[in-house]
Amino acid sequence: MATSTKTKEAVMPNAHLHELFIDELRDILGAEKQLLKGLKKMEKAATSPSLKSAFGEHYTQTEGQIERLKAAFESVGSPARAKKCRAMEGLLGEADEIIENFEESNVLDAALISAAQKVEHYEIASYGCLVTYAKLMEHTEAANLLAETLAEEKDTDSKLTEIAMSEVNEG
Repeated sequence: MATSTKTKEAVMPNAHLHELFIDELRDILGAEKQLLKGLKKMEKAATSPSLKSAFGEHYTQTEGQIERLKAAFESVGSPARAKKCRAMEGLLGEADEIIENFEESNVLDAALISAAQKVEHYEIASYGCLVTYAKLMEHTEAANLLAETLAEEKDTDSKLTEIAMSEVNEG
């Protein structure tokens, strides 16, 4: 084991992060795949046309993010295998509860935005760490792909805030 680590370190800086990086990539790939189902449910439940549209747009964006993740895996020579993301499972479970428990349109939409922003913040944290790890290991292509997704997640979070403040939160 020590020999392979030394060999990796000679080729890749900060090789000690590689296993963590791959595990986190698998986790976020699983999360994004799980999110596709959740976004469809949230889009269907939303009453605000702007919010419905935002969920639909993010669904399409998430499909692209999954393809980008596959490219990131390929760029580091690892198969793109997802693992079940327990955090996303919990966050989407909360969104399901919201859909079941709130019927009034503005309250439901406000609650859906809250649930969606929790998802976005999880994704922002995950992609932020992945970009850092990729840069530290000099996985330039993966870092660029992941940074592109990180920017999209931040934009989605801002868009949700804008919808909340401009039309949903005020009755």
